[in-house]
Amino acid sequence: MALKRSLILFLMLILLLLALVWFGTSLCQETRAMRFQRQHMDLGTGPMGNHTYCNVMMVHRNMTRGFCKAKNTFIHEPLSSVQAICGDQSVPCKNRTMNNCYSSRYPMSTTLCVLRSRPRPPNCTYITHPTIKQLITVACDGTPLGPVHFEP
Repeated sequence: MALKRSLILFLMLILLLLALVWFGTSLCQETRAMRFQRQHMDLGTGPMGNHTYCNVMMVHRNMTRGFCKAKNTFIHEPLSSVQAICGDQSVPCKNRTMNNCYSSRYPMSTTLCVLRSRPRPPNCTYITHPTIKQLITVACDGTPLGPVHFEP
């Protein structure tokens, strides 16, 4: 009898652990909106003459794990301003697989990071290109509509 009770408790514990692993994994998955914010949003002042800005940011934002991302743009504006683009004028996407692109009404401050060569991680080195304020285009999705992809 005690053995049967122990077996039932053990099986219930296994089921509970499996449920916790599944639930925990689903909570930790990054949404497209979260990925956009991690990869493109930096409200800080940007490079401000710092040529190592991209090297630091690309590592800090996990874009050099497993491979070196070739290009990335950081937007130095409040998230609310970038989210507001999704209510602006719809434009054709350069990436033909998407059809939900919007262009900003106002120029925004950005920094373009370009991979210097094709090294393997962790030796990713980037050239930092601060840009003058320019109109940007993002793809938007979700409810409420928000940015999920930066259109270079």
